[in-house]
Amino acid sequence: MSNVEGVELLTRAHTYLREVVAAVPERGWGSPTPCSEWTVRQVLNHARLDQQAYGAAITGAGWPDSDPFHPVDALDADARAGLDKVLRDVADTYAQLPAGTEEVATPLGPQPPRLAAAAGAMDAAVHAWDIAVATGQDAPLDEELAEGIWAAAVRLADHLRDSFGVFAAAREVSEGHSRAEALLAFLGRDPHWTPAAS
Repeated sequence: MSNVEGVELLTRAHTYLREVVAAVPERGWGSPTPCSEWTVRQVLNHARLDQQAYGAAITGAGWPDSDPFHPVDALDADARAGLDKVLRDVADTYAQLPAGTEEVATPLGPQPPRLAAAAGAMDAAVHAWDIAVATGQDAPLDEELAEGIWAAAVRLADHLRDSFGVFAAAREVSEGHSRAEALLAFLGRDPHWTPAAS
């Protein structure tokens, strides 16, 4: 995968997140999610802050002003405010990396550009799926997107579990599973989660 392909993967994940967030019903923001301790709004705030950190790690500016791992749940605030700008800024930052760049700064330490972009895509896409299933949307994680994210998940998930306490232990998947189901299970999620399961 080239650096350009990495940026395309990131922008596809951003599109998925935008579309899912746009479709959240007003009553859905306080709903439970596959992230067992977080509501829909908290998952969105976490995802937004994480994306902001991916851009800030490269530019040195615009660091999140709160902890992504303790996202707020301020139901009187507009959860969509600023999301589009953050996603545009991050995608532009990656798109403007000079050709031949071998390593870029990320919140997880220096990474090759395509892996860094895939890590950002993983965060955006998986949390988009969290929000989609929590709010009853028919918006599954795309198979090609899951395939593109897989390398980042394999390389980084254990580090994220050990260093930040994120992602539950990997789950078993049933025979005949899809690539998206395998990715979600590897990242500690039940691919068939529903709000009733919470």
